Amino acid sequence: MLRRTLLAFIIGAALPGGAFARCEDYKPQPKPQNTFAQDVGRSFDRIVEEGWIEFAVYDDYAPWSYEEKGKAAGVDIEIGRLIAKALGVEAKFRLVASGENLEADLLNYVWKGAAVGGRVSDVMLHVPYDSALVCRVEQVVFTGQYAAENIAIAYRTTDYEEKGPTPPFFRFDPVAVENDSIADFYLTSLIGAVDKIHRFRSTAAAVDGLAKGDTKAAMGPRAELEAGLIRHPKDGLAVHSPPLVGFARGHWTIGVGINFQHRDLAYAVDEAIENALAEGEIARIFERYGLTYTPPQR
Repeated sequence: MLRRTLLAFIIGAALPGGAFARCEDYKPQPKPQNTFAQDVGRSFDRIVEEGWIEFAVYDDYAPWSYEEKGKAAGVDIEIGRLIAKALGVEAKFRLVASGENLEADLLNYVWKGAAVGGRVSDVMLHVPYDSALVCRVEQVVFTGQYAAENIAIAYRTTDYEEKGPTPPFFRFDPVAVENDSIADFYLTSLIGAVDKIHRFRSTAAAVDGLAKGDTKAAMGPRAELEAGLIRHPKDGLAVHSPPLVGFARGHWTIGVGINFQHRDLAYAVDEAIENALAEGEIARIFERYGLTYTPPQR
């Protein structure tokens, strides 16, 4: 499921004069006042002393993070375990819901905590990275880029024998998208509110609709599409990443977010990820899940 937080991040970055003009038009945000460090997260020394680290991860977000048989599972969970192992502590995971935008999620889970009964986690995984976020959210250290993701198209090979479809095809061919996702936003902007755009509750459901023959294609984040293909190995489906005309942000980098008060923790987590990248450990996680791995630009 492509989070609304990611949709808001991508749309904001793609607007003319927006995030590409670094720090322009962004006013400094208020910092927590008159609070002790333990009120807004644990220090690196305390994490090591207590022997565990907590990662906030999105719930119901296969193949990245989800609950399976009562336990957290997914690519991001495996990456969290790599980080914890490098730090010499136990990994714990907190499955959280996404809010209206990325800033709200970072406030709730990284640097302040929700207004009612809120607390922060030590690290938030799967935070889309953009240099403008450094300006917009000063209370968070954005680091530890571990993968890149992009919008792609899944399709039935018997319907497109010569090559996979591109967005203009969907003026005439039915395509499945997650409702209110970045793929939905892009196609509606590109070709209008045509009846060929079939909306589903999630990208996974969109791929299921494609497999059942409801549409000829499905559009969404590549990893979510590929995870859907694994569920339908006999349906003759494939995924490709064609050029997306007029789409300024069809790909992005994924990293972590950490409270700005704990930069030593941020440095340690980034080093753990850098070493895991160099040793091929993160690429092997993607391979085990049957996903294409694209290294990040660090």
